Amino acid sequence: MGIKSFMGKRAEPEKAADVPMLVRDYMVTHLITFKEHENILDVMEKLIKHGISGGCVVNDRNELLGIISEGDCMKQISDSRYYNMPMADLTVGKRMKTNVETIEANMNVLDAAKKFIELKFRRFPIVENGVLIGQISQRDVLLAALRLKGQSWHV
Repeated sequence: MGIKSFMGKRAEPEKAADVPMLVRDYMVTHLITFKEHENILDVMEKLIKHGISGGCVVNDRNELLGIISEGDCMKQISDSRYYNMPMADLTVGKRMKTNVETIEANMNVLDAAKKFIELKFRRFPIVENGVLIGQISQRDVLLAALRLKGQSWHV
């Protein structure tokens, strides 16, 4: 006669990937944005004032045109000094990156984390029907992971 276990069948713990945690739930929707015609010096002031490292460039219809970052501004400072070019004439449109990688609002946050790792970006804009609706940063993904840890993510 074998020994019987009184523990019964245990349910498998829910996997983190099975928990619906969407980018939409963690993205920031109140964004500091920039226009193509803005001066780089004004952009630098806004970045410092708001404590951000970059932002989306949009048109009057809030359609995404590009991204401008601290690095883009730093490059301009360096170029201006080296080539003795005035910065007062330089606009965002001349320095922004226009080949912008975006992600879907309905993407799982853990899939977004993988994309952050693969592409080494600090932020991704979220566009829906051609319009900028939000942005998610690495910090937003960390926040989501901490919330998930409290529910079903075992460390």
